[in-house]
Amino acid sequence: MSVPIGESEAHFALSSIERRRQQVIAEINVPPWYWFFLAGGWVLLGLLADFGPAWATIAATVLFGALHAGISSRVLSGRRGSPQLSIRGDLVTRRLPALVIGFLLVMTAVTVGIALVLNADGARHAATWASVAVALLVLVGGPALVGSVRRHAERTQG
Repeated sequence: MSVPIGESEAHFALSSIERRRQQVIAEINVPPWYWFFLAGGWVLLGLLADFGPAWATIAATVLFGALHAGISSRVLSGRRGSPQLSIRGDLVTRRLPALVIGFLLVMTAVTVGIALVLNADGARHAATWASVAVALLVLVGGPALVGSVRRHAERTQG
């Protein structure tokens, strides 16, 4: 026995489904602490490059890379932006980790470029200033990059 559904009930049900879909898409994210971890590590490496011995800079770079490798496979999926929800893999582009790593490689080149320009200009502590500038770019650009992935998901899942 089926119960007939009125037009207004059907419209309400469809709009409710669309709201829930938008809520799920809004959960596509990289946890905010990840960007602060990167920015803090970036500044620490810049400080070590300017004020520490070469062996400490090398050791910290290797340690930072190892820590990043350990956590990135879990957080860069975009599927666990919050503890409340884990999103289906087919909703998030599989390119998100590659996009973030590519962004970080560009930020590395920007760090080196800024440091070289500052050093050529005679600035003291060029690596520190360059790392602070790029850390700010990471804090702004990282979430913006994930936001563009989220907008892409909205367009393709609609």
